[in-house]
Amino acid sequence: MPRLEVTEKIVAAKLAKGLTWEGVAKEIGPAKEWCTCALLGQMAMNADEAAKAAKIFDLTDEEAKWLTVPPYRGGLGQEVPTDALLYRFYELIQVYGPSIKALIEEQFGDGIMSAIDFSMDISKEKNPAGDRVVVVLNGKFLPYKRY
Repeated sequence: MPRLEVTEKIVAAKLAKGLTWEGVAKEIGPAKEWCTCALLGQMAMNADEAAKAAKIFDLTDEEAKWLTVPPYRGGLGQEVPTDALLYRFYELIQVYGPSIKALIEEQFGDGIMSAIDFSMDISKEKNPAGDRVVVVLNGKFLPYKRY
C-alpha cells in the first residue's frame, strides 16, 4: 500500500470516528502541528508513535510502518496550490516574501530559516471583528557558508 493510501485511510478514519488532530496529538505527541504533519505524510514518526497511530486509526502493521519512513516533503502535486487556504499562504509569500527576506537578512545576515530545526504553533484568537488565525513559525537561522 503506498503512503498516500495510508494518509487517505487516516483522514477517512478521523472523519468516521469524529476525531480532531489536536485530540489525536494528545495521545501520540509531541505537538498538534508536528503530529498532523506526520499523519498527513510530511514527517516520519518513530515506532512508538506509529504504533499509537495504528491503534487510533485501525492501521495494519504494514500501514503503520509507512508512518516511520522519511517522506518526500513538500510534494503537493502541483506548482500553485488550488486549495483556497493553501493558496492564501502562497499569496502571502508572493506579497510579503521579499519583505520577510529583507527583514531577516537585515537582522541576521545572509542565510535562511531552517525548516528542519523548526517548530510552529497555530492558534485561534477571538476578535469582535472576526476570529483571527495566529501562525507562529520558529526556525533556526542558518547562515550561508563562505568558502
